[in-house]
Amino acid sequence: MANFAKPSVPRFSVDVYQNEYLPEGGREVNAIVTVTATGGGTLGGGLSPAALDGRPSAAVAIMVDCSGSMEYPPTKMRNARDATAAAVDTLRDGTHFAVIAGTHVATEVYPGDGGLAVASPTTRHRAKQALRRLASGGGTAIGTWLRLADRLLSSADVALRHGILLTDGRNEHETPEDLRAALDACAGRFTCDARGVGTDWEVKEVTGIASALLGTADIVADPAGLAADFRQMMETAMGKEVADVALRVWTPVDTTLRYVKQVAPAVEDLTARRTEAGPRAGDYPTGSWGDESRDYHLCVEVPPAGLGREMLAARVSLVVPQPDGSAHNLGAQGLVRAVWTDDMTASTAISPQVAHYTGQAELAQVIKQGLDLRKAGDFDGATAKLGRAVQLASASGNADTAKLLSKVVDVVDAATGTVRLKTRVAQADEMTLETRSTKTVRVKK
Repeated sequence: MANFAKPSVPRFSVDVYQNEYLPEGGREVNAIVTVTATGGGTLGGGLSPAALDGRPSAAVAIMVDCSGSMEYPPTKMRNARDATAAAVDTLRDGTHFAVIAGTHVATEVYPGDGGLAVASPTTRHRAKQALRRLASGGGTAIGTWLRLADRLLSSADVALRHGILLTDGRNEHETPEDLRAALDACAGRFTCDARGVGTDWEVKEVTGIASALLGTADIVADPAGLAADFRQMMETAMGKEVADVALRVWTPVDTTLRYVKQVAPAVEDLTARRTEAGPRAGDYPTGSWGDESRDYHLCVEVPPAGLGREMLAARVSLVVPQPDGSAHNLGAQGLVRAVWTDDMTASTAISPQVAHYTGQAELAQVIKQGLDLRKAGDFDGATAKLGRAVQLASASGNADTAKLLSKVVDVVDAATGTVRLKTRVAQADEMTLETRSTKTVRVKK
């Protein structure tokens, strides 16, 4: 088990990067908002009363696919057991936890009494003993796994609730509507990292789970890599300090907030997740935070104004919504401004941060479009989209994505986006590119 220092509450800061100057009649204001949490310890729940009176501050549910396909190859189930054991070993003392076996039904593996165990040397040992009973057989209905995880996690009075979900196949034993309903029911109640092992699962299902539950998604093509990945996921979960942080955006009368997107470390559109928070203010969920930094792109439409006029286009703050409807303000604020000028040089300049992340969002979009066109047999369309992706990845310095693209296309000229589709592409390479397509790089300083 890892050693953890005594937790402390992190400090949040907000920095705004924009070109505030608009030409006469200009209405669209774009800004990149960087949110940084620093100075916290490890898991402690930060602002939760549960963290202040000594009660456990976190709960984790590990959902392991035990469907029949996990038997092929036979080492896959063993790798899944080893990975779950590695995650259990990484649990911080005092963390509530459970292990769930997922098939066409969800079964409690440990502790198995309808509740959660509390991590200690004894319970970690017992949990690893229980993992020996994991065996493959049955179908796949991920919604049932998530609902059981929600029931178990909600039984603990804790600040942070997190899930880790592993699947190796498609969600064939419930309807897409069933899974969507389960995700809707669990959204905002716990975060969840999702992993697909092997190459027989559906990328859009796994990434959709992570997106809905504000977690991460990735592929582990070789089951032998599961233990290291699970250990890293749990270490990250144990480093979270404040749960349910929301980006609160206030805009003045006659303005329209067109969209709010997370753009680093990955692209995630939060626009439709707005919760009203008083007159002209809305909260956008960001999940739980440790020591980290993330970037958000705000686009605001303002009423046109005369030259020399200046206005506050948006005010951004960070809050933790409370059960009684109030919110705890985390004490960080950023202002987005609009200034109308006849200086063409000033009004036509694009903020480097805005330009960079606009390109990163387009990069994620054209990769998905290109792969979809390739699967549909439109090779000319796929070549054009993936060529544009190569061009964007090269220009922005996104070396990881550029490397993944090179497994799918032969790059003739990265600067112009001239590529040829490879005639043979390993399925793992294509799935890795699709799964990681939303990962971005920070703007060059």
